Amino acid sequence: MASLVLMGELLALVLVLATDGLHPFNWQRLGLVSLTVQWVILPAAAILCRLRPRLARLSHKVAAALSYSTVLAVLLAVLLAQHWWVADMEGRAIDDWGLLSNFLVGAICAGVVLRYAYVQQQLHNQQQAELGARIEALQSRIRPHFLFNSMNSLASLIAVDAPRAEKLVEDLAALFRASLADSKLVPLEQEVALARRYLEIESLRLGDRLQQEWQIDEMPPQAQLPSMLLQPLLENAVLHGVARLRHGGKIEIAIRQNHAGRQNVIGSSARELLLSIQNPIAVSESKPETENTPGVSTGNGMAMENVRQRLSAFYGDRFRFSAEARDGEHGKEYRVELRLPLSTTPSTTNARITEPATTPAMKEVAR
Repeated sequence: MASLVLMGELLALVLVLATDGLHPFNWQRLGLVSLTVQWVILPAAAILCRLRPRLARLSHKVAAALSYSTVLAVLLAVLLAQHWWVADMEGRAIDDWGLLSNFLVGAICAGVVLRYAYVQQQLHNQQQAELGARIEALQSRIRPHFLFNSMNSLASLIAVDAPRAEKLVEDLAALFRASLADSKLVPLEQEVALARRYLEIESLRLGDRLQQEWQIDEMPPQAQLPSMLLQPLLENAVLHGVARLRHGGKIEIAIRQNHAGRQNVIGSSARELLLSIQNPIAVSESKPETENTPGVSTGNGMAMENVRQRLSAFYGDRFRFSAEARDGEHGKEYRVELRLPLSTTPSTTNARITEPATTPAMKEVAR
């Protein structure tokens, strides 16, 4: 609406400057022209919005012709009303040539504006397609060695612990289903359940060496995260942290709701999702990586850069990401911290909710 009104006012200003010049500026004519332009733009936009579902089912040429005809019909109705009102006040007949002249000027301007809107929409569609392709390219894929280790664990469990082997198959199916799905925003609860499944699979291989501690605050029911965001971070913590320590260690995952320290457009305090993952590391893995440092530690760089680029594709510059090694109570620790905007309304482009990670069909396939 603001763009339409601003565009109309600029058009009115151009018409007045072309007719009367700059000195002396005719404010009265600007007011009358602005009134006419706005009475054309706003009703035409409202009608086109109502017709959008039907126009979307037509070909581009037919939809463009109908849209242009709709705008011209509104323009003609407004000009007829204006010229009739002026002629009635002055007690004379309607100036047909003046009406035709104004109609032609309006028709040309309407064609230019509609063409501009079409080009803008095409550019927007192209950008969204490129963004979707970029997110898909950055989508984390489960590494082959993880699959091989899981298959070995499954083979050893089938004969001695069939229920646990069935559970492993279900967890693997859920992980690969999420990994191969389109990139999107998913409910926080679903993403946490998927991350827990990954750690359960890794615990079959590492046993008591892998410990985990979850601290999750109460969140809005519609809080969302990018799909497969936690799994590569946890995989990084397992492979380059716990698995390289003789006695293993504990992975601490915390998800909290935090006030961002700023206000949104309606004046209330903006909220953000604070997610942190902390794991012990060997001394050789302790090269830090911070938010503004391009250098990364050996083995951690690819996963961290992948996550950063995916977050940038989803959130632009509205997120904060940091990863660094530091001294902890029990030696060197690696801490990853994410601050994401907490919105309860998903975006129309990327926020497509998927089915839950656990479904009856998976159990049937596992059996």
